[in-house]
Amino acid sequence: MKKILSVLLAAVMVLTMLAGCSSKPEPTPDSDPSNTPANSTTPSNSSEPTPGGKQYDGVTLTMWSMWSTGEPQANVITEAAKAFEEKTGAKVNIEFKGRDVNKVLAASLEAGEKFDIFEDDYKRIGTVYQDFTYDLTDMAKAVNYDSFSYKCFTDQSIAWAGYLNAITEQPNVGGIFYDKDAFSKAGVTAEPKTWAEFLDACQKLKDAGIGPLAQDSAYADFAFYHTLVRYLGEDKIAELDQNGGWSGTAAEQAAQDIIDLRNKGFLADGAPDEYPSSQNKIGFGQAAMVICADYVTAEVNGTTGTQVNWGLFNYPAVDGGVDNGAAYMGANSLAITKYSENAQAAFDFIIFLTTGEMGQKLADEAHQIPADSRNTAPADLTGTIETLQAAQSPMTWCASLSVNADLKDSIKSLCVELFEGKYATGADFCAALDALY
Repeated sequence: MKKILSVLLAAVMVLTMLAGCSSKPEPTPDSDPSNTPANSTTPSNSSEPTPGGKQYDGVTLTMWSMWSTGEPQANVITEAAKAFEEKTGAKVNIEFKGRDVNKVLAASLEAGEKFDIFEDDYKRIGTVYQDFTYDLTDMAKAVNYDSFSYKCFTDQSIAWAGYLNAITEQPNVGGIFYDKDAFSKAGVTAEPKTWAEFLDACQKLKDAGIGPLAQDSAYADFAFYHTLVRYLGEDKIAELDQNGGWSGTAAEQAAQDIIDLRNKGFLADGAPDEYPSSQNKIGFGQAAMVICADYVTAEVNGTTGTQVNWGLFNYPAVDGGVDNGAAYMGANSLAITKYSENAQAAFDFIIFLTTGEMGQKLADEAHQIPADSRNTAPADLTGTIETLQAAQSPMTWCASLSVNADLKDSIKSLCVELFEGKYATGADFCAALDALY
């Protein structure tokens, strides 16, 4: 009996030793935040792969996307997830939530719901969700993110959240989009940089029988906002929007500039039209310029069935302007939740999606400005990368005219009237603004 017990004990000891040798410790998430992204030439090693295995074998990521199944962006994200899994072993489950993802994000993040990556407007990521986002600063430095991203978005993210908490996926930029062929026909040889140069270009276009500036009523406040920002800056606009007191300020000259454009015949026939009638005139060769964001190029081309030879320049500087370098910019961006147990893998997937081959495919198929400035913008978005890189300060989409929510619609209506020619002077327009308070 003693012999049998000895043999059994020896067998148990051998089995225990074998079990200990065959097991391996679970990788520690984010063990090396200085890794390069998964699509770089030097592989990331935030967790050591098993011999013969892949870098992130056994890792599963969950991403909440703001796109809907079937959209170009969704198709590229799905393709990127498959390619990333083949390359690294990490499985990326994509949940396509649609454009209203912001309606569920705050509550889900507060509840600590387990997902790794989410998409939304970069301002909401920086201001509404910042307490639930992962600090990407060190990982971004490791891949030299500053060298191929847009400083305007990075700086704004840091200003809002106190650290980098968003990686740009879909940049947007606004300014004056124009038909290069119309400029050539009218003898306009350079993009206007000052208001005087802009007026000169408008006159040449008018003389050539081309309506200089298209304007739809839907964007009347956005167009006027560009002029206001030049003269006042966004902080002053927000103050006036909240309290009134427009009369006697530089807002009078801003309104006068618009009145002068109309009086000189520099607005396209019928402007301000109902959207998208006026901007479509560019596609039909009847107008040359429109103040809008980058999506206008695809809208005009698609609606009119033409291929406009598009260009873009920033809104012209005005004499005595306080913010002549501002440009409208926005972005749909990607963030990592603070609950993620695989933040480095999540970051590597984000970089894999937004740069290199996948980043270019996202730009081409979704027809958007590339998030990776080393990539190439679609032909009709020529100048967008340069404008984003050169912009000295970000300008919001009329946000300073929305501080007083009760007056937002009324102010927009007055802006439409301004383009319709209902005010004789800028002082009259500002008096009408003050009458709202």
